[in-house]
Amino acid sequence: MRIIGIMSGTSYDAVEVAVAEFTVDGDDLVLHPLGEATIAYPPDVRAAIAALLPPAATTIGAVCRLHTTLGQVFAGAAVQGQRISGGTAELVVSHGQTVFHWVADGHALGTLQLGAPAWIAARTGRPVLSDVRTPDIARGGQGAPLVPVFDALLLGAAPTPRAALNLGGIANLTVVAPDGGVIGYDVGPAGALLDAAARRYYGEPYDVDGRHAAAGTVHSRLLAGLLAEPYYRQPPPKSTGKELFHEGYVDAAGLGADDVLATLTELTARLVATECDRQGVTEIVAAGGGTRNPVLMARLRALTRAAVTTTDAWGVPSAAKEAYAFALLGWLAWHGLPGALPSVTGARAAAVLGSWTPGARPLRLPEPRATPPRRLRVTTGQM
Repeated sequence: MRIIGIMSGTSYDAVEVAVAEFTVDGDDLVLHPLGEATIAYPPDVRAAIAALLPPAATTIGAVCRLHTTLGQVFAGAAVQGQRISGGTAELVVSHGQTVFHWVADGHALGTLQLGAPAWIAARTGRPVLSDVRTPDIARGGQGAPLVPVFDALLLGAAPTPRAALNLGGIANLTVVAPDGGVIGYDVGPAGALLDAAARRYYGEPYDVDGRHAAAGTVHSRLLAGLLAEPYYRQPPPKSTGKELFHEGYVDAAGLGADDVLATLTELTARLVATECDRQGVTEIVAAGGGTRNPVLMARLRALTRAAVTTTDAWGVPSAAKEAYAFALLGWLAWHGLPGALPSVTGARAAAVLGSWTPGARPLRLPEPRATPPRRLRVTTGQM
């Protein structure tokens, strides 16, 4: 089964598209990555997303316009995915663009991802799975992170704990214990604050190659204040987003711009290293845009006792890992299998994720599979 995964994260700089072919081999689910693409948001769309995100005020009209515009952008991304698949993709999974993740007193009460899926179905003729987080929240879960099911199947159990790390707008972590137990949670900010600072001080979408952080010096007092954030002391399951870590979060009056970037980079590295060492992790497999920041990756390697690699070594392109992960969630939902792990999200029961939008034909799902796959095996090369 060939599935297009479309992901737009909290950094909202681009849409990641990945096309995955899934086959079943005994207890294994075999993933063959067919290709991926990055589609940058036009400046006006980025500006519209930024204008709507907390703590900014907005109108229902602005929400409607952006919901429609993003649906059309994702439809174009899906068409590109169809080209990669040679027109053979059977399903599209669209995460949408998160604009609000409603958390109060440590409990997720709702979430909102924009990007009307009907535009995707109309352009491609394929069914679309969207609104993937809400079913978990309706069962008392955080609705995030959802990638741990991909991580757990890919990494598997090992003699010592291993972790999958995503460095997007938020740094989130999946830890797989030797007995196969899985926990996962949002650690704290990554690109959310770094990108906001790059835009504020330099008018740049992000700190390219970490060059501003490399030119700065970590400010100990600012770092200490940032590390005092109560969120970090909350036990998992927990999730967060730009509702907390937004552009106005950092008060760095009087500090040099490069020093602010250096301090924010150090913050992310310390948060991740502390959590990994606390969990006894011996290997970190990282993905996401943050892996392209050499300063952040160098500081993470210096601060943690764990070996640090990327998913590229496992056959999954690190820049597109989340898009491939959401393609997997689509395969699970298509076969009536849960995509959220209660041990990660804190839900009362595992949920089959998403809402369906039919394509050109009536939607007919197969009979649910009796058992989920035990392992995700990645193959490369021609099939």
